[in-house]
This record gives sequence, C-alpha cells and structure tokens, in this order.
Amino acid sequence: MKEIANAIGVSTPALKELFRRDVLRRAFVKHPFFSDVFEAYKLDRKFGSLEEGTLIAKTTDRIEIVRGFPKIKRALTLFPTIKKHFDGDVAIEEKMNGYNVRIVKFGEKLYAITRGGFICPYTTEKVRLFFDDSFFKDYPNLMLCCEAVGEESPYVPSSIYGERLDFYVFDVRDRKTNSPLPIKEKERICEEYGFKMATIFDIVDCRIAHEVVRDVVEKIGKEGREGVVIKDVEMKVPPIKYTTSQANCSDLSYGFKYFGEYGKDFLFSRLIREGFQSWEFGEVEEVMNERALRIGKSILFSMVESIRDVKDKGKIYERMRLRFYDLEVFELFKEHVRRMGVSAKFSEPIQDEDGIYIVHYYKYMKSTTDTVKHILEGNLWS
Repeated sequence: MKEIANAIGVSTPALKELFRRDVLRRAFVKHPFFSDVFEAYKLDRKFGSLEEGTLIAKTTDRIEIVRGFPKIKRALTLFPTIKKHFDGDVAIEEKMNGYNVRIVKFGEKLYAITRGGFICPYTTEKVRLFFDDSFFKDYPNLMLCCEAVGEESPYVPSSIYGERLDFYVFDVRDRKTNSPLPIKEKERICEEYGFKMATIFDIVDCRIAHEVVRDVVEKIGKEGREGVVIKDVEMKVPPIKYTTSQANCSDLSYGFKYFGEYGKDFLFSRLIREGFQSWEFGEVEEVMNERALRIGKSILFSMVESIRDVKDKGKIYERMRLRFYDLEVFELFKEHVRRMGVSAKFSEPIQDEDGIYIVHYYKYMKSTTDTVKHILEGNLWS
C-alpha cells in the first residue's frame, strides 16, 4: 500500500482516505490471467495532475502508472471554432463508435485498460490474440490508445464495423506523461507494426477545415458513422470532436430506450447539438423537417419499445453477443461485470465449429424497468 501511495505522491493515511471516498478503487479481479499484476487501482475522479481513469498497478516489474485518457472537448459550431482553436494544419480523423482502450505491456503479457480504468478480461483476451507485442518491446514506455469496435462489444455494440471485436489506433502516447506522438509518427508506427488505424480523411489548413469537416460529416452520417476528431498535426493543441446528426439520434434512441439509466444532461445535450448543426448547415425547411422526423422517431420509437418490453416481458435488458476463446476468461468476465456493479445474466456458452464459445450477455436496466412498471400500475409521475 505504501508503494501505491508513493507513486501518486500521498501519505498512507491520505491514500486510505481516497479509498474511503471512492476516489481510488480496485481496478481488476485478481486471477492468474492477470499474472503480471499483484495490485491495481484506478482513479474514479481527477486527482492532482492525474486524469480520471488513471491506473496505478504493482506489477512483476515495478509500480506502473498508466495515465487516463484526457477528455476531448466538443465543438457545437465548426466556424469559427476550428479556426479559433487551432493554428496551422489539422488532421480530420474518424471518431469511431466504440469504447476507449489503452493497451500496455506489464511483465510478459499485454493488458487492456478501459477508459474508466478497469483492466477488462474480455478485451485483454482479444488484445493478446490480435496484437504482436514487438511494439512494446521496442517502445516500453508507450501505450496504444484504441477504439474497440464491433457487434461483439460488451460496452458499445455496433454492427457498422462488423461482427467481431476489432481495434483501431487513434493515438500513441507516453503512458507516464500522457504526451501524444505527432500524427505522422503515429502513422509510421501503425504501418511498421501492422496496426489498424482510425481513418484520417484529410489534413488541411485550419482556416478552411470547417468546410472539409462539414462535407465529411454529411457523407459519413449517411453511413451511420459517429463523427470526427479534429487534431493538430503535431498534437501540441488538444483535439476537439464533432458528431453527425445520425450519431446524435442514435444516442437519443439509446438514451430514451433506457431513460431511467440516463440523465437529462445526456439527452438534452444531443438535442442542442442538433439545433446548432441544423442552423450552421443552413438547412431549408424540407431538410429541417427530415431532421425533426429523425429526432422524433429516435425518441418515440425506442421509448415505446421499452414500455412494450415491460408490459409483455416484465423487464428490460440490453442484449449483447460475446465471443470467448477460453471459458476461464468467461468466468472472470462475469466476476468483472459484478464488480462493476452491473446487474446482468449470461446464457450458457455454446461452442461453434471453430471451438470458440458464444455467449449472450443481458444487461438488466433496472431503473427504466421500475419506472415503467410504476407508471403502468396507475401511479403518477412525480
């Protein structure tokens, strides 16, 4: 415990206080699958210079600190926001719809850390299968920041990127300082080691970037993709993000389907994005009507589906299909989900023709279920 306290620059009593206040929490389930890690803790809130999601781990080598991924601020208008924020060339990169993963090497094995700071067994299993660790032998102090995407995601399932879980590098960073490598250096590394990379649509002068971003956003929106991240090519200036209307509506659909689990801020902010985008894109009444219909259907259809589920089935679940290569990892993932505080149930594993275990994961949406039941029983909305 003293080593962990020293690593983040606090006394042992102060460290105990961080645990008491749930600022610092256990980040993994101790298991031979994580054989290189003796202890691991995550920051649930920003602490000093350390970001939320920072991992502090006692490993077979040393005490390791893996910095949390910085939050990216959002642009609601493209002009003059991009021009005001940047100076010089910017890269327009795809913002993929998945979950954020930091890949590192501790001891002899690779580990996958989610944005919140958990070492995820499901993701770690896939990382060890898909990634050659030669990069980490050459660059032991760096981490790969990836978007984990696909239908077989336990956190953000999306069929746009295919069935299997896959990984796309969007940043390469120093895991101790969080300093990112320039865009060209990231591209070189991805090419050299064969990593998939989030698509860079263009590199342009920031003074005209708003025009290019608008064209890109309108195109990828029709494909159901999420949006873009605008980055200084040298990564000296923090990036900003901008999402498509279709992504906003997808979020609204999800948020209203499980409205008991998601706060008003989650829903309201996406409606605000739609208003600013419609105005900046100079939409005529016909196009605005299309947008309004898209927003309205996202809200109404998903809510009615949840009400029907409670009426007909008694409960609301989010259903995901997962793939395990080892049943021991499946058991470990179940415990990981329980430790995260998620109420869930799992189907029995079924082995496919390749010997891989297919499992259906049902995440119980208790708050939405209870609220709908309460109303359907004739009770008043408070």
